[in-house]
Amino acid sequence: MILTLTVNPAIDRNVTADRLVFEDRAYILAESHSAGGRGINASCVIHSFGGETAAIVPSGGSFGARFEQLLSGCGFPVHVVRIENEVRRNLTITDKTGLTVKLNELGPPMSGAELRAIEAKVLERLAGADWLLICGSLPPTVPPGFYSGLLAMAREHGVRTLLDTDGNPLREGVEAGPTVVAPNQQEAERLLNRALITRTHFIEAVDRIRQMGPEAVVLSLGSRGAIGAAQDVMLEAVTPRIEAVCPIGAGDALVAAFAWAMHRKDDFADALRWGVAAGTASAKLPGMTFASLAQTREIYERVEIRQIR
Repeated sequence: MILTLTVNPAIDRNVTADRLVFEDRAYILAESHSAGGRGINASCVIHSFGGETAAIVPSGGSFGARFEQLLSGCGFPVHVVRIENEVRRNLTITDKTGLTVKLNELGPPMSGAELRAIEAKVLERLAGADWLLICGSLPPTVPPGFYSGLLAMAREHGVRTLLDTDGNPLREGVEAGPTVVAPNQQEAERLLNRALITRTHFIEAVDRIRQMGPEAVVLSLGSRGAIGAAQDVMLEAVTPRIEAVCPIGAGDALVAAFAWAMHRKDDFADALRWGVAAGTASAKLPGMTFASLAQTREIYERVEIRQIR
């Protein structure tokens, strides 16, 4: 089973507009609400692919009740940890050309007791897990080293881990030695404090991140695909040309499909290929929509894997 943790989930308001422009009006064409957060998104993709998954989330307040209602039909187990403060709300606006603006709230304050309850819930569920995916941001009051303790806990119980976060939690988390760390280009730039522009930069970045502690790195590069390194192998996954409609959420699909493929077959190159295929296929869809297994398989057949070394 693939267990996901989302410490900072949200109610996502997804708006499609005819255009995004300054100092002129635009019109809303469609609107939807969904339970969001990287771990929730990952579990949704894994479940839709036929994988076994469960999600751990904190929830509180009146927005928390709405968040749980939105999750009620997800089809996989969701283990809720009660917190006092409100679940955050995020806003994503996408126009017909794929131009996207994403505005996220920071997230609710959490007490030490609430964080210990999250840790206890993770420990309780590790017994049935092969992978733990730790996904997304931390609310401002949560220490950036919170993820490091969870990574150590999972390692002690023989559960492989994937870390998908940003900023200080990523910086401290990579040093805790996760099985896989999966930053996108912007997250890697912040981690390394340098711009990544060329293919040589990307390869150097993967090497540097591996030296920081994780066993493997998957650097997602949007329309350029991804570069992955594990053990003594570095690979590049090259995407076919597509017409992207909404890239928001494509990175979550990549992480989910990668973990699903690793859990199923334990082949790093094939998992990288599936991950890039899922991200690419999802970017072709409007709004926060994730590609099905059939849609992903069609792209998978066209993803090229090249060995860098």
